[in-house]
Amino acid sequence: MLRKIRTTLAILFCFAVALLFLDFSGSIHAWLGWMAKVQFFPAVLALNFIVVAALLLLTFVFGRVYCSVICPLGVFQDAVSWLRGRLRKKDRFRFRFRKEHRLLRYGVLLAFVLAFIFGAGCFAALIEPYSAFGRMMNALAAPLWQWTNNGLAAISEHFSSYAFYNKEVWLRSLPLLIVSLLTLVVLVVLAWVGGRSWCNNICPVGTILGSVSRYSLFGPKIDAGKCVGCHLCDRQCKASCINSAEHKVDTSRCVACFDCVDSCHHGAIRYGFRYGRKPTKATNPDSTKRAFLSATALVAGSAMLKAQDFGGDGGLAPVVAKQSPKRDTRITPPGSVSLDNMARHCISCQLCVSVCPNDVLRPSSSLLNLMQPELSFDRGWCRPECTRCSEVCPAGAILKISREEKSAIHVGHAVVDIWTCVTANGESCGNCARHCPAGAIRMVQNEFDPEGPRTPSVNEERCLGCGACEYVCPVRPLSAIHVEGNVVHHDERNESK
Repeated sequence: MLRKIRTTLAILFCFAVALLFLDFSGSIHAWLGWMAKVQFFPAVLALNFIVVAALLLLTFVFGRVYCSVICPLGVFQDAVSWLRGRLRKKDRFRFRFRKEHRLLRYGVLLAFVLAFIFGAGCFAALIEPYSAFGRMMNALAAPLWQWTNNGLAAISEHFSSYAFYNKEVWLRSLPLLIVSLLTLVVLVVLAWVGGRSWCNNICPVGTILGSVSRYSLFGPKIDAGKCVGCHLCDRQCKASCINSAEHKVDTSRCVACFDCVDSCHHGAIRYGFRYGRKPTKATNPDSTKRAFLSATALVAGSAMLKAQDFGGDGGLAPVVAKQSPKRDTRITPPGSVSLDNMARHCISCQLCVSVCPNDVLRPSSSLLNLMQPELSFDRGWCRPECTRCSEVCPAGAILKISREEKSAIHVGHAVVDIWTCVTANGESCGNCARHCPAGAIRMVQNEFDPEGPRTPSVNEERCLGCGACEYVCPVRPLSAIHVEGNVVHHDERNESK
């Protein structure tokens, strides 16, 4: 029964987290957004001490339940391993006990931590479990989901129904696609061959929680008096942590999947309290089930954050796609504070990119900021009333802001190239000035051509860097006006104090 409970909760968690990256309407985040915020490493970066303490306490009491239930990448690996067992019946008992590779585990963890300390978090994020799962969902699963939605939209439109609407499918980043494909291949191969090899040798979160789980209060125990030496438990342990010959379990690698308890036909292995005298009577399994469920519910409930749904807006008429210019300073989302804060906290999970309703955010292709989000205005602009990316970031890279706060944050400033600014019949275009929501652009007489049409002039103190001017500029392929990012975002509220 414990195994069935664990499997059900794991499927629900994994499916719910996947929906966060697949949903482009923004409605699911109002109900399930908290599931991204209870992931271990994003909670550490966001300094969410309540969630971190709850997960560590859960691990200390019940073992690595996080890895088998809450972590979507761990559940994904279990699904791959289970699939091999279903396709090849004999392979259900393919595992065997292996000694812990402690030097490898802690070496990878040390490199992971040092990478974040020295500002190379984009590379460390390649092995962070939640981030890796998010990238695969965003780059590989989301296009399939959107194509399916578009097919349903075409069918419903045929019957005069608009229950679905089309969503444009496009490649946001080639490096992201390549990294996601490589990650998928590596994970599938390791899970297909060795079950939880990734979790117990490479994953930094698995190493941290394994250090706590080594001393957990509850875990699987082998009764040497009942054990008949059939080795069914260790041959079905995907963590390869059961040494049935010596009747020992390495709880630092055990992910509390309960497969061993379910496979033993003699009751020689059970999940219970690991310390003190051996019980003279069998432990009541119902109490263990209730404790397991209560602990999982406690973590979910304590970390649940209030979410707010956000309706769509009208917007401008679409224009022909253009190229994004090469910026001297990249633009990070409002709420990210500075380029340094983004580099130190972002785990490149792509959740903010997935939920951006205006297709402004996309993964960076720069080697120093690989796959971290940046703003580009060839398909839209950052609307002042939209704060969706700040609402979903689980790692503190984008702090939550209100619509009023966003209107006071300057993420960049516009720069004009007067030599490519268009005119028609001697009249200036003025498109950028008309659509600037901050009133930072006005049309002035060109000092190089006093008799000619007026050209845009930007008041950098008022410019928010929203990109409306760059987006609506009719010049192709590169706009006559573009936005350069600010290294540190200017906040009018702080400057006025």
